[in-house]
Amino acid sequence: MKISSANYLIGATNRSNFPKLPYPEFFLCGRSNVGKSTFINTIFNNKNLAKTSSKPGKTQVLNWFLVNDQFCIVDAPGYGYAKVSKAQKETFGNMIEDYLINGENLKVVFQLLDYRHEPSDEDVLMFNFLKYYNKEVYFILTKEDKIKKNDLKKNMNMIMKKLDCYDNDRFIPISSVKRTNINQVFDIFNKYL
Repeated sequence: MKISSANYLIGATNRSNFPKLPYPEFFLCGRSNVGKSTFINTIFNNKNLAKTSSKPGKTQVLNWFLVNDQFCIVDAPGYGYAKVSKAQKETFGNMIEDYLINGENLKVVFQLLDYRHEPSDEDVLMFNFLKYYNKEVYFILTKEDKIKKNDLKKNMNMIMKKLDCYDNDRFIPISSVKRTNINQVFDIFNKYL
């Protein structure tokens, strides 16, 4: 896939202001600081497309990005960030749930996980929620370049066990530094275009 354009469109907080667009949508979710913005910038080869921050919890709304005038990436606020208030967490949860249940153009959910660590309870909860609503999920395992080669298989097994998911085709290890397996992500986009 050749990326000719990728642009930020709009941020929205509830169904009444979700954009009504005729494009397939791909949803990104994951814990705060898992690397969602870096993932967006890497796959579209534009380091300024999504704002990255060393301080987690920056994304507060659902953000739509239009790619090649063909499809949208919808980026969600990260979950599991302790410094976000309980009320704010509830708002984020309702916003994400509303989109996942009612997003008419949603095709695939990319759940991002840090390849270095066991999935958190919030990661498992999100995956179980997605399964309950029969969403097609692919796991993007970030920060592959920060793991020793000898630990790759061990970490993969640890992640699969915690999620109780053993479908190898659903896991895509990536490195934003080496651009590892980016073509696998493009293949998923192409499947729906």
